[in-house]
Amino acid sequence: MIHAADIREWRNHNVVDPKDHKIGVLEAIWVDTTTDEPAMATVRTGLPTRHRLAFVPLDGVTLGPDYVKVSYAKALVKRAPAVGMDDVLPAEAEKAIFHHYDLSYQTGADGERQLARR
Repeated sequence: MIHAADIREWRNHNVVDPKDHKIGVLEAIWVDTTTDEPAMATVRTGLPTRHRLAFVPLDGVTLGPDYVKVSYAKALVKRAPAVGMDDVLPAEAEKAIFHHYDLSYQTGADGERQLARR
């Protein structure tokens, strides 16, 4: 189980796929607003002058001494919805992230967002 208290320690670690291919560097953790548990991460990908933050779910994640291993292939993560380094995630874009990974998406009873950055 991943604990929210450990989030600060994950930043700037390499993110790798199940075959140990480097995807990028962990930038931020996003929690599920209903449980406050880590649900997604943004991974810094791209060329140094053209970085972007791709979203990847944290289900099935494995933590190593200097890496975070996600359960999704590098190619899938690279095609995932992303935001610019200084951009914010628009509320209406959340659903596309979940759809990209074939995950169910549900807003709160009053339309609250499902993800919040930590």
